[in-house]
Amino acid sequence: MKYAYVRVSSITQNIDRQTEEMYKLGLTKKQIYIDKLSGKDFERPRYKVLKKRLKKGDLLIIKSIDRLGRNYDMIIEEWIDITKNIECDILVLDMPLLDTRIDGKNLVGKFISDIVLQILSFVAQNERENIKQRQAEGIRIAKEKGIKFGRPKYNLPANFDNIMFKYDNKEISYHEAIKELNMARGTFYKYAKIWKEK
Repeated sequence: MKYAYVRVSSITQNIDRQTEEMYKLGLTKKQIYIDKLSGKDFERPRYKVLKKRLKKGDLLIIKSIDRLGRNYDMIIEEWIDITKNIECDILVLDMPLLDTRIDGKNLVGKFISDIVLQILSFVAQNERENIKQRQAEGIRIAKEKGIKFGRPKYNLPANFDNIMFKYDNKEISYHEAIKELNMARGTFYKYAKIWKEK
């Protein structure tokens, strides 16, 4: 049996480009599983249903490898689970080398696919590490130039202690306290808690 998996990151994105490819391959609407969710993990409802349905000898078709997910370590785990444990084949349309089927034209499909996937994983991991290194270097240079990071320090009103004593002794209400201090409710609760702990 053939199945297709289609994913976009949000409900506002269009799935037509992916589904059109699947219809061209002769798949029906019932064979196409669609998620409109981030690819950060595999906690996606339609993907879970599809995976439970896969069995030995089936073929899972995806448009591109990033439709399966974004994290290459997790993609490799899923790939191994599907191809080795379930023994279902995978075909990635945008990258014909990622085709695990073994037939007359594709005698080394699984072997080549595994190598390609490992290379992609290495490249992705390398890029992640380079990005982190560039960010760290950028932050270090910015700090050396005196650029501050994070929110600026909040300066409490001069009358904060006085108002807090009154509030704590129930001389004024919460509404009166935040009005006197000209504070947002969340800010008041945050600093009131710190004040009481002192």
